Amino acid sequence: MSKDMMAGFELFQPDTLQGAVDLLARYGDEAWALAGGNDSFDWFKDRVKRPSYVVDLTGLTELNGIREMADGGVEIGALTTLTEIENNSLIQGRYSILADAAGRVASPQIRNTGTIGGNLAQDARCWYYRYGVDCYRAGGDTCYADTPEGQNREHCLWGANRCVAVSPSDTAPAMVALDARMHIVGPDGEREVAAEDFFIGPDIDIERMTVLEPGEVLTAIRIPADWAGSTFYFEKVADRNTWDFALVSIAAAMVVEGGNISRIRMAAGAVECVPRRLSVVEQVVTGQPKNEATANLAGQSSVRGATPLNFNHFKIPLLQNLVTRAIRDA
Repeated sequence: MSKDMMAGFELFQPDTLQGAVDLLARYGDEAWALAGGNDSFDWFKDRVKRPSYVVDLTGLTELNGIREMADGGVEIGALTTLTEIENNSLIQGRYSILADAAGRVASPQIRNTGTIGGNLAQDARCWYYRYGVDCYRAGGDTCYADTPEGQNREHCLWGANRCVAVSPSDTAPAMVALDARMHIVGPDGEREVAAEDFFIGPDIDIERMTVLEPGEVLTAIRIPADWAGSTFYFEKVADRNTWDFALVSIAAAMVVEGGNISRIRMAAGAVECVPRRLSVVEQVVTGQPKNEATANLAGQSSVRGATPLNFNHFKIPLLQNLVTRAIRDA
């Protein structure tokens, strides 16, 4: 439970990316990469996570900023704050879906310090796990949320495998819809991963929510020009407009030609252990007129195969309505 007191650790503040990677690789599981710190300090204060070594990345200026790429796309440094993304004219003009998503994260105070990399890579928000209960994700042998008396109102409709926690990132569905690519640097060099593949479920590794290996750092997000200036839709439903995580969110990028939807990518948040790519919806609406009938069909198709838990049945009609609105109102 909350103790509001951090355990001691040794702090490193490298001034080069390679120095940060070397430190994280050297100390392995005992190390923790720190960016904005909004999520990290909660872990530390509650003493659920007790790293011996903390590597502060904020001195790595090369991981800051929003840059136009030669192909017309945009590169966003992983340490760029959510407020910068929300207010950036390039993002607002070409990829407004991402500006909208960034603007719905938590509160203005948190957006001022929270980074895009931290928002994408944050850990599960299930309170059993966060409060130090020995659930599957914490190395135990039970999912306390997935029991007859478990509190699972915010948990998943798909993708459960021992753990039913959802990906909590508000910006992740937008990145999947934009077909962004994550640039990662680690002890073995550099690699790029599609946003859709960056997030992993408990069936792959129950102790991680992303593909980041020990010692690796997410350095940048690259958004291709393919979807620049498209028709966008983002909506997040939460208990409160400020601070709360999504109950369900939807992000859609589409190209409309002659009144018909010629291309579309759509992803939902807070319904699966990863941002859920709504491929069935994409198939159903591609080539169809952007009208009420298509929107209703999209909504109906979006919830196929959903398996609710005891207290989250409401997420099914909520997701269906959000998808319907995304097609109709974008």
